[in-house]
Amino acid sequence: MTENLQPMPNDWTRALAVAAHPDDMEFGCAGAVAAWTAAGKQVGYLLVTRGEAGIDGMAPAEAVKVREEEQHASAAIVGVGSVEFLDYADGSVECTAGLRRDIAAAIRHHRPELVVTFNHHDFTFTGKWNSPDHRNTGRAALDAVLDAGNRWIFPDLEAKPWNGVKYVAVAGSTQPTHAVDVTGFLDAAVASVEAHQAYLAGLGIPPGAARGPLEGFAQATGQRFGGRPAIPFELLEF
Repeated sequence: MTENLQPMPNDWTRALAVAAHPDDMEFGCAGAVAAWTAAGKQVGYLLVTRGEAGIDGMAPAEAVKVREEEQHASAAIVGVGSVEFLDYADGSVECTAGLRRDIAAAIRHHRPELVVTFNHHDFTFTGKWNSPDHRNTGRAALDAVLDAGNRWIFPDLEAKPWNGVKYVAVAGSTQPTHAVDVTGFLDAAVASVEAHQAYLAGLGIPPGAARGPLEGFAQATGQRFGGRPAIPFELLEF
């Protein structure tokens, strides 16, 4: 794809990011989150799992604690103070009515104008088959945006319906349409990734090795965004 990416709309004040695992936001769009919070936007994170299956050499019971702590530290680096977990099983996320209900409840509670989620398509932008957790979380999040605004869907939820979501921004999409300028925020993005120390170590990624790929990705995206380092999104309007 060679067409230019459009700037993300700015007519929103609150965002809720819904992702499957700790580290999804960091590898997907932490630089954009840093730019948003620096501009005064409010961003909260909702993680469907605690990533307990993500470290091969660490038992899930231990990994839960480690990955939760790393996610809180990582989010704080880019200005996110609200991090919530839904406790679905890592690796077994399905797009069920129950997951839609839980995400809709969070949307009604946080009342965002922007929802951010991760690639819901079958393939990643690298051409590899996408994780079922990513696919199912992304699709449930898209459905939950509609659910959150309908008072007759999940009427037992305490929070009032919220149909104020204007946009869903999909990070890591194979079909990006828009981008966020992350000039001045790449250091924060890298630090946010590197806060997942145990996870990176489990992947065999040594300290400092994440910078090159992250900066290269932002620079490559920038070739379609006026030469500025950028993070791409597929933008859907609601």
